[in-house]
Amino acid sequence: MSDYAGLGDVAGKRVLVRSDLNVPLDGTEITDDGRIRASVPTIRALADAGARVVVVAHLGRPKGAVEERYSLSPVAERLGELLGQEVAFATDTVGEAARATVAGLADGDVAVLENVRFNPGETSKLDEERAAFAADLAGLVDAFVSDGFGVVHRKQASVYDVAQLLPHAMGGLVSAELDVMRRLTESPERPYVVVLGGSKVSDKLGVIDNLLGKADKLLIGGGMVFTFLRAQGLEVGKSLLEEDQLDTVRGYLDRARETGVEIVLPVDVVVDTEFPSGDREPHPTVVPADQIPADSLGLDIGPASGEAFAAALSGAHTVFWNGPMGVFEVAAFAEGTRAVAQALTEVDGLSVVGGGDSAAAVRALGFDEAAFGHISTGGGASLEYLEGKELPGIKVLED
Repeated sequence: MSDYAGLGDVAGKRVLVRSDLNVPLDGTEITDDGRIRASVPTIRALADAGARVVVVAHLGRPKGAVEERYSLSPVAERLGELLGQEVAFATDTVGEAARATVAGLADGDVAVLENVRFNPGETSKLDEERAAFAADLAGLVDAFVSDGFGVVHRKQASVYDVAQLLPHAMGGLVSAELDVMRRLTESPERPYVVVLGGSKVSDKLGVIDNLLGKADKLLIGGGMVFTFLRAQGLEVGKSLLEEDQLDTVRGYLDRARETGVEIVLPVDVVVDTEFPSGDREPHPTVVPADQIPADSLGLDIGPASGEAFAAALSGAHTVFWNGPMGVFEVAAFAEGTRAVAQALTEVDGLSVVGGGDSAAAVRALGFDEAAFGHISTGGGASLEYLEGKELPGIKVLED
């Protein structure tokens, strides 16, 4: 492949690729390499075409300074294993190590720069600070490929500003993600069912607001469900509750009734008297959703709810799922998430796992990724797209 998405012949060119390599680490051990694997096809295609590939990415949330626990060194090593070739690693992003590493690349070689967020200019709110850092990045290379879908909703130097300084193109991963997002928003095949979980309603306000006019059914689980239950006048014990969102949720329930969108809430809940932590053995108890004890908190949807959610998904032709149904990391509270994931594998149509914790749950629970229509690498970006928001990292490529 000598022509990459309009960049012309990339052979011999130094191409900066903004990937999303933000993977979970236990010390220096990668516990889920899904995002690295998703980044491989674009990097491999450019290297095979003779480009000198320079990968820039972030890990975690360092505050513009070096934090060794967020080094991309183990990520670079894993990328090399997946590519089947040695990957050079620069111990800084735009400094002496980066310049020497890039200068040492031959055609087809790949290098990873150190965590881009070790530099305050990456995430600065000041346009001139981001632009200055972007100019340093651009000075290392000849062209730019944006392939980190998980960050395209961020107006950051390596996502937005650098694209204004270099010949640029959209990477294969970002292109594929956008194709799927368009299928979810532009005349989706019906019935269209959306499953939302995770901890907070406030994280999903925009997407609920927008989807009430688009989806046929909304299935609500995870910690956010207790605000919905409380909005209906039910007691939720010690469960996670956002008091300041109760009026908003009541408004959503009213709008759903008016527009004919079915909101499906759990009929039973798995509770415990404490949040799982340390060496304490969990004590899961299944209770009806309207009978949560005052001394307990909900940590998963119950088995009857899992069956009801699966039934609601069984006839769907388009499904989007974002957010686990419970604390899936603990086996006692993972069955609701498992039930939803299993139901998605049986959908006759497009099933989309919307990134973040949902994608991690699918892998952690042992599902074959090929059983889903699409597993997104960007939870926040996919939600903002479904909210109808403009994504700065996409718009800059289209301008």
